[in-house]
Amino acid sequence: MHGLLGGAAALTLPRGAQASPAPAPWAVYYADKEPVKAFEPYRLLVLDSAHHPPLRVLKDRGKTLLGYISLGEVELHRPWFAQVKDWGLLSQENPNWAGSFYVDVRDSRWVKLVVEELVPSILRRGFDGIFLDTLDNPPHLERTDAKRWAGMTEGAARLVRAIRANWPGIRIMQNRAYEILPDVAPVLDYALGESVYAGWDFAAKKPRLQSADDYRFQVEALTGARRLNAALGLYSLDYWDPADAEGLRRIYALQRANGFAPYVSVVDLDRIVPEPAAATARGVEKAP
Repeated sequence: MHGLLGGAAALTLPRGAQASPAPAPWAVYYADKEPVKAFEPYRLLVLDSAHHPPLRVLKDRGKTLLGYISLGEVELHRPWFAQVKDWGLLSQENPNWAGSFYVDVRDSRWVKLVVEELVPSILRRGFDGIFLDTLDNPPHLERTDAKRWAGMTEGAARLVRAIRANWPGIRIMQNRAYEILPDVAPVLDYALGESVYAGWDFAAKKPRLQSADDYRFQVEALTGARRLNAALGLYSLDYWDPADAEGLRRIYALQRANGFAPYVSVVDLDRIVPEPAAATARGVEKAP
């Protein structure tokens, strides 16, 4: 895997494009082991809402903190799992994440639980806002069984709008969910494209390059959302081998040229992977 990007013809800056000025650095981290100094380079942090570094220390250093919430799935270890299961709102298990089950976002009980209990619980911990994950699932379910899951896509959008309506002053970042992005872009602060250029192959257990069509689709979806909300911050999260410094540099350069604030990490997001320092001119291969 080391050096794979050197032969990836797709990794080129748009024709005639210049890398845009570096946006404010950010990171995603779902653990609590890294020392506080590891977060010094970053201004925006997406953290697990239960297991995280000391929030007050980070806030005192000027960080904006977003707490993770899964809206399209419920994991076994979440305290509300049993209640949602008893309501009969859970369906099949996510094949890529053991112990995480799809939830029916159309149900008013789920909406009420999210808006009135789960979001305020995160905010009470000291977060400035929330990071909305797994909202790709409702459209996926509706595509696979249009009759059983009719209205799931709209239900996902309605849930995001309900959060904003009830919590107008918080920061909200949405991960992917491109089907609903045109509808909810006006109520978001940040839109994240996960695995825009480099995703994760769960079967092979290694990073994989996205197809050219998928890459272009995601870039266009994100930039299109900004046309609906000029203040929308655009972010990218890609996965790569942390030992391949040149590969990391190239992904950062590509995503900045797209106008995104990039971060590149490992799929478990349980460590901070610093952006490599700029390489010296000697011996550095030019991007293809």
